[in-house]
Amino acid sequence: MLEMLILLVCGSILVSAVLAVVLSNLMAAMVSAGLASLFAAASYVLLAAPDVAMAEAAIGSGLATLIFLYAIRKTRGGGPVDE
Repeated sequence: MLEMLILLVCGSILVSAVLAVVLSNLMAAMVSAGLASLFAAASYVLLAAPDVAMAEAAIGSGLATLIFLYAIRKTRGGGPVDE
């Protein structure tokens, strides 16, 4: 039963990663990449590595996703800079 759950979570990582590459909307692609990181944290919990899971959830899924989403939001409306 645990093996099937691990395979399901790993499949979800792959689907989220493919979506992050394929999607043309930057916000949706970044959310999908954050979701892949969140699934990776869940797989670490299932593989009995809670310390690695906490680091992945905090840094990979949380902090990095927020920083990228903030950067996308700040640069979306800006056009080319006139010199």
